[in-house]
Amino acid sequence: MGENRAGKVFLVGAGPGDPKLITVRGMEAIARADVVVYDRLASPRLLRHMKPGAEKVFVGKLPDKHMLKQEEINQLLVDLASSGRVVTRLKGGDPSVFGRVGEEAEKLAENGIEFEIVPGVTSSIAVPAYAGIPVTHRDFTSSFSIVTGHEYPNKTYGRVDWDHLAKASGTLVFLMGVANIGNISEALIRGGKNPETPVALIRWGTWMEQRTLVGTLENIPAKVAESGFSSPAVIIVGDVVKLRERIAWFEKRPLFGMRVLVTRAREQASELAGRIDDLGGDAFEWPVIRTVPLPVDAAVGPLASPEAYDWLVFTSANGVRFFFDACVAAGVDVRRFARARIGAVGPKTAEALKGRGLLAEALPSAYTGDELGKTLASLTKPGERVLLARARVAGAGLPEALRAAGAIVDDLAVYETLLSDEGTEEALELLKEGKLGAVTFTSSSTVTNTLELLRKNGWEHPEEALAGVPAFCIGPVTADAARRSGIAVAAEAEEATIDGLIGALVAHNIKNGGNA
Repeated sequence: MGENRAGKVFLVGAGPGDPKLITVRGMEAIARADVVVYDRLASPRLLRHMKPGAEKVFVGKLPDKHMLKQEEINQLLVDLASSGRVVTRLKGGDPSVFGRVGEEAEKLAENGIEFEIVPGVTSSIAVPAYAGIPVTHRDFTSSFSIVTGHEYPNKTYGRVDWDHLAKASGTLVFLMGVANIGNISEALIRGGKNPETPVALIRWGTWMEQRTLVGTLENIPAKVAESGFSSPAVIIVGDVVKLRERIAWFEKRPLFGMRVLVTRAREQASELAGRIDDLGGDAFEWPVIRTVPLPVDAAVGPLASPEAYDWLVFTSANGVRFFFDACVAAGVDVRRFARARIGAVGPKTAEALKGRGLLAEALPSAYTGDELGKTLASLTKPGERVLLARARVAGAGLPEALRAAGAIVDDLAVYETLLSDEGTEEALELLKEGKLGAVTFTSSSTVTNTLELLRKNGWEHPEEALAGVPAFCIGPVTADAARRSGIAVAAEAEEATIDGLIGALVAHNIKNGGNA
């Protein structure tokens, strides 16, 4: 008889918010989990790394209300693990710094449940750093204290030794204290702290929404009230706050504050999303298309006579990949195409060819299929055979230009793009809540599929869901498809490349009050 295997719980610190600040071990725990129990301070982007079929359980933890009480969360972890599942409890920051990991671990130990505590990057240090405020500096202080700023019913807050803190020379970091900023300032001043001591509050630190408010112990309560500054925020008290004027960096990046919906296929979205993140934006990947190979018969068609071709032409990196995959699957030796010259639509396609030891000799000045057609029409001779390896649904301009020049064109479909609904629930939530600053389209298919998914999810006129969200297109063909669908195009890339698309996003953000 099989034994009922006990589960395990990982108590994981997710870091302060930026999903790239999670530890390697923390990411492993997410990937292994059958169930992830998380709250609002853990980046939802981390949940994309869950394995297929894993369950998500949101337990809330807002300042004024909890989806579940802590005691209920403790019991939930026990119940889930007792059923034999691997559970990852994802907590913002470091779970041991006011994260109540001790209570959860005690409950698990009492019930004989195996657990592991995975430390995280604590917000008490990382959030000030993202605001240009190191908690220590040789010219100011060599120590710091982390204090809860939240008054719990058991009066933990009331047991803080305010006189001791007020006389300490080090930096003071308060977590969860925005609602009590008046009491904190008053207690420190009453204990002897200089009223002119610099103070900074950092809201949603390391997130795209990061905002920083600077003042002094004396005036910061009024500034918080006037600005409506709210939690979650970290409070820093001490002379190190002065350093922000010289070394603030995160909020100065050119895409800071812009959340961008990236609709590219999953396997290609990472580069664009990574560039957006590196420039201070927040890229949300909504891969509305997925690319799949099409079967190619080597016994008939182009692969039956590779030696006949004078040109081999590619219009995307996908075309390169799937064409050579098809050759391998069909047992066709690519050396049989040796007499063919090679054309590519743009630098990314040329780069994909170069990765296979092949150099494109025909590249248009503007990276579109129509422009490639013009370039090749000037290079081909009447009667030459051209093989186009591309998607099943593709523009007619390229083959028409070649045929008009007298070439014999074979259009080989090596892949097709299908509708994908991965990430749709989260994308729709961002749209409904008005939390998107831009949407990018990298092909006509991404336009078509985005609208189709919106239509399937209740929008009779799906283009209206994108009203107010600036749309950025990689080139004129994509931009035309967007406009024909009723989408207002804010800008199209000057050059049909990822670099060009990024340039358009940066220019728009700067024009609209972003960072220069």
